[in-house]
Amino acid sequence: MASTSINTSVFGLKDSSLLHGQGHIDGKWVDAKDGEKIQVINPATGEELGHVPEMGLVETKEAIAAASKAFTSWSKTTAKERHDLLMKLYRLMRENDDDLARLITVENGKPLVEGKGEHLYSSSFIEWFAEEAVRTYGEVIPAAQSSLRNVVIKQPIGVVSILTPWNFPSAMITRKLGAALAAGCTAVIKPPAETPFSCLALVELANRAGIPPGVINVVTTSANITEVGRELCEHKDIKKVSFTGSTAVAKILYGYASKTLKKLSIEAGGNAPFIVFGDADIDAAVEGAIACKFRGSGQTCVCANRIYVHSSIYAEFASRLAEKVAAFKVGNGLESDTTHGPLIHDRAVQKVEKHVEDALTKGAQIVHGGKRLAGPGTFFAPTILSDVPTDALINEEET
Repeated sequence: MASTSINTSVFGLKDSSLLHGQGHIDGKWVDAKDGEKIQVINPATGEELGHVPEMGLVETKEAIAAASKAFTSWSKTTAKERHDLLMKLYRLMRENDDDLARLITVENGKPLVEGKGEHLYSSSFIEWFAEEAVRTYGEVIPAAQSSLRNVVIKQPIGVVSILTPWNFPSAMITRKLGAALAAGCTAVIKPPAETPFSCLALVELANRAGIPPGVINVVTTSANITEVGRELCEHKDIKKVSFTGSTAVAKILYGYASKTLKKLSIEAGGNAPFIVFGDADIDAAVEGAIACKFRGSGQTCVCANRIYVHSSIYAEFASRLAEKVAAFKVGNGLESDTTHGPLIHDRAVQKVEKHVEDALTKGAQIVHGGKRLAGPGTFFAPTILSDVPTDALINEEET
């Protein structure tokens, strides 16, 4: 059954037992010791989706201990055993295509077509790493002396901490978790507080697939994120940290992990330029700019933030881009004609408002959009600014 702390009717899933409003430690669904909860909101409607536990240091230590204990046996499983379990998980994900895609859209806000796309490549990561589990080959290296043989073998490193963002609530987890499990590592996941339910649904399916207790643990947190993040980087039993998120947070976690020289994989923010030369195909360039900037309503680290256009085609490019952007249908991702969803929360809207206002005060002009949209949800009009000076915040910070 779905957790009572979730508004199941809002999700509209065929299988509501995929929904959980608790953390997951040592194979058990658990609440925070102090009973504190995090409210999760649908960004498209402002409706409450439910609650998850506000976990802290105590629960994080318990999750690490469970993962460390499970590592003893999980690391000794054969590559074939891990392959088979991951393939069971993959098949369960595909059997629940519609529900998992809808879940992504409801908690994140992205259009359902994007939710379906994310789910498909999220599940493909599990399939890919299932196959890689049986291909973790070692090496034989020629030795300098005939009496010696140099052999490199690959072994699971230990407990992995996984910290993920809200813009891809499923795919960012499976891309990291699939690799860890295939290698024989166990994991403690800290999903984003804004979009925790996709992660918890994946754990439900992992349990159904037969992945043993303690191999996958989930700690949900918001207010206690600093102490939880620090523990997931500094604890002696954590051997590897995988993080996707902002550059500012990446630097903090890097500092924590460096104290014990842990292995890290970090994917931080971006502020990429999109450059259009004078001899470019303008229509193709416009389509390229839209694909690069407006995916996920512009909330991805690979989005182009700055567009540089040769002066000879500047006005025409801006006009054609504005025409295309004006045709966007901004709305609830569950509506079939929606092309772009909301921003994730009000703080995101406030940041965009700040960037637009700053650019305007420094001489930029609004070509299209530039304001918050009325009604429920956290919507901001798709926006194009021209003549943006180089010292504007929008040129320097990821929006």
